[in-house]
Order: sequence, then C-alpha cells, then structure tokens
Amino acid sequence: MADRSIFKRYEIKYKITEFQYEALMNVIKPHMREDEHGRSTIMSLYCDTPDNLLIRRSIEHPEYKEKVRLRSYGTAADDDKVFVELKKKYDGVVYKRRLKIHACDAPYLFGGDSAMAERIMAGDGNKYRKSQIAAEIAYAIERYPGLAPAMMICYEREAWYCNYDSDLRITFDRNVRWRTDDLDLRSGTGGHRILPEGVVLMEIKTSKAMPIWLTDTLSAGKIYKASFSKYGKSYEALVSETGAPERIKRQLAERVRALNDIREGRTEYGYDLSRAV
Repeated sequence: MADRSIFKRYEIKYKITEFQYEALMNVIKPHMREDEHGRSTIMSLYCDTPDNLLIRRSIEHPEYKEKVRLRSYGTAADDDKVFVELKKKYDGVVYKRRLKIHACDAPYLFGGDSAMAERIMAGDGNKYRKSQIAAEIAYAIERYPGLAPAMMICYEREAWYCNYDSDLRITFDRNVRWRTDDLDLRSGTGGHRILPEGVVLMEIKTSKAMPIWLTDTLSAGKIYKASFSKYGKSYEALVSETGAPERIKRQLAERVRALNDIREGRTEYGYDLSRAV
C-alpha cells in the first residue's frame, strides 16, 4: 500500500502474547496481506518543549492532544527521505498529517521559524509544495517555543492491510525501546525496553467499524483493548529514574544549543546547509 499523507481513523491498541499472535495470524492471513513496509524497524523521534509540555498534556488523557515527530523506516542516511508528522487526537479519532523531507534537513525544522520549516517541507519535487499540510505542520512547530527532538522510540513492526478494504490496517510491534541521547534518525536503533519479552503491541487502525470476522476473533481469543502510548510509557519510565528530571533538562538544553549551532553554520555535522536556504 502506497504511503499516504493524510489520515483520519480510530487506532485501537491491544497487548497480546506470542501465543495469541499466532492464533490471530491463522485468521488474519486469508483476509490480509503485508503492506509496502511489511516488516521493518520503525524509528520515531518525538519532539517536545524544554518542559515536556506535549507529553505531559498527553498522559493526562485530554479530549484533544497533539504530537510532532520525525519517522524513518530503519536508520536513515543523509539523503534518505523521512517523514515529519503532526499527529492529533480529538474525541477518540486520530488525525495525522505528514510530509517527506531529507534526513539531513530535519534539524532546520526547529527554531520557531515557520517560513523556514515550510520551505524545507516543500522540498524539490514535493507534490505538496506550499500545501495546507506543510503550513499546518510548520505552524505547530512554531506554536511551541523551544520545540526540539526529545526522545527516540524504536521498535520492530509487522504491518498488514485488508485485501478488500485498504482502510483497515493491523500492526504488531515488538521490542519497543527508548532513549534520550543520539536524537537523530541516522544514529541507530538502540534504547531501553519498555515491554516485557513475549509481549506484542497490536494496533487496529480503521475509520470504520471492524469487520465481523475480526471482532469475533478478538472476542473468542479474549483479547481486550489496552491504553498504551509508547512515548507516554517511555517518558514515565524516564522520570521514574533517580535524578531524571534534571538530566532531561540538561540533555534538552544541550540539544537546543547543538541545533542552533547547526542552523547558524557553526558546526560541521555533515548537513547540507544549502537545502535550508
């Protein structure tokens, strides 16, 4: 299934065992097939303010919340295309906007300059040049002072979509891990685990009702919904560590300084400065 740039759907999460996964796959395979990315390592770089405003709001379960992140499929190289995403949730419905940029351009998105961010997201050959999507993401970046990469979350994903309804998608995530250093999509997939061995995070994504064969399978397998935010659980694990709040502040301050150095050309990190002009 080709990459999309606009999503409006429900995302329902479940924590299952490997045994339940095997039973589910026996039912799923006649109806579904692996999508374009199939089995891959997801790298999601969540961005936040110096006081972690976005994730603190999110874990309070408000009616409306939003997140800004960068995403790649596996470790990115400088010229690889990665996604910049704005993800909102209102009244249980998830709305997502995303565009592709070069991995080496990502640092230039942050700094409160929405015009610069919009130019980066327009990019050479981007069919969404000067689009509402780019403007919306750029405005979100500008709206949060000091917004910068705050946490990397990586995991192995297996993704399936329905043969006769591409709107229905099911993903299985394993080995979910987080880190607050090396906050770059080009810096590998290491991190601290947040799920026990043998636990699989399943997500059903659809804008419509689930098909009967799927709801019957979940009911028969006693598989029930579970509230689970990868960023939220990782943040909770981080702040539970001794001295974590002060360490977070120091790391974020260092990251902001590094991003300012990159934008102002005071360092040589291999970024193509000409792309951001």
